[in-house]
Amino acid sequence: MSNLVKFGSAGLPAVQNLAASLRKLEQAAPSVMVILKMDKTGHWVFGAEQEEVENGSRWAVNPLSFVHGYIAWGKGEALGEMMAPITDPLPEVGVPPSGADRGWEMQLGFSLKCVSGEDAGMEARYATTSVGGKRAVQQLGLAIAQQVEQQPDRPVPLITLGKDSYQHKSYGRVFTPVFEVQEWVSMNGEEPASEDVQQLDAPEAAPARRVRRTA
Repeated sequence: MSNLVKFGSAGLPAVQNLAASLRKLEQAAPSVMVILKMDKTGHWVFGAEQEEVENGSRWAVNPLSFVHGYIAWGKGEALGEMMAPITDPLPEVGVPPSGADRGWEMQLGFSLKCVSGEDAGMEARYATTSVGGKRAVQQLGLAIAQQVEQQPDRPVPLITLGKDSYQHKSYGRVFTPVFEVQEWVSMNGEEPASEDVQQLDAPEAAPARRVRRTA
């Protein structure tokens, strides 16, 4: 048994009663996480320095971390945020904060952890208000729900961070996230097949050093 998919200090329970497990997690000490997002040029970046995610890296999604709620943005900063576990009703919000140009916007998100490459071990939070982003989160959540019904002992998807795009008549090319499930593992980090481990730990060629992108 490896610590390939060990989610920090959260002390994750077995996936038998998802709602009860999520409520237990609310009492656990939070881990330090970076913010992961896709920028307007279609690149996955993280942290205050907007470092680009290594191409082809694998990420383990915490199936107990899905949240929904609302966020209010104003001039590039979050003025207010109300989020709740996906097993709970949407939080109630009142009048948007002063300066929130678009009022309260619905937001979906989840937590994940890098398990391969130069960022292995880093934990991140992804949250989105865009139509394409929310659709991608919903599709991933549905895939996890179907997996739990069919194979509950392996509810954790190992994904790669992809992208798609479409041409908008006003905004030009718009990029949308794609979460590509590579395989499923257990909550305690059951090790993949030996050939997969070799591929993750010893890639044939070192990837090009990522760039830092301007926010």
